[in-house]
Amino acid sequence: MLNRARLFLRYAAAPLAAAGLALVLLASDPLLDPLSAREPDMAELWNGAEIAWRDVGPGIREASRSGKPVVMLFHASWCSSCKRYRAVWKDPGVVAASKHFVMILVDVDKDPDANGAFSPDGTYVPRTIFYTAEGDVMKDAVGKEPEYPHTIDLDDPTELRTLMLKAAGSAPPPSATDRRAEN
Repeated sequence: MLNRARLFLRYAAAPLAAAGLALVLLASDPLLDPLSAREPDMAELWNGAEIAWRDVGPGIREASRSGKPVVMLFHASWCSSCKRYRAVWKDPGVVAASKHFVMILVDVDKDPDANGAFSPDGTYVPRTIFYTAEGDVMKDAVGKEPEYPHTIDLDDPTELRTLMLKAAGSAPPPSATDRRAEN
């Protein structure tokens, strides 16, 4: 199995290998890349109005460019636990913390390759995994359940907020250029 960092590189480079220089230029600018601008399926159910969800490829490219860590959320439309978990993402503290990450939303039924590729401990849902911008799993940013460490409290946003603040604090700060772009 490929390590996570190599998976991140594979997803970041996939369109470049397929389309050549034109896509190199597009991929470097999210305003010109239509895939970066497109919201993932079902993002509106996960508070897409306030959280900038990305698909896997554009999200990984953004993390590579910006140096921001990643929150990757795996869900399924049929999952009753996922439906409960959606409310946690409406918490103002979670929304504020999301600004420090590249937020990637993965529907496991529509993207089974990503579901399998990014599954350090199984393909259960919902699964919230914190990654460095280089693609390493943040092993200390996990939930309380040892059997399913990437399951976060489904009903109370406190655990998610705490993990997001911890993960954002352990990430290197964005460059001065990135901070100007956010202002």
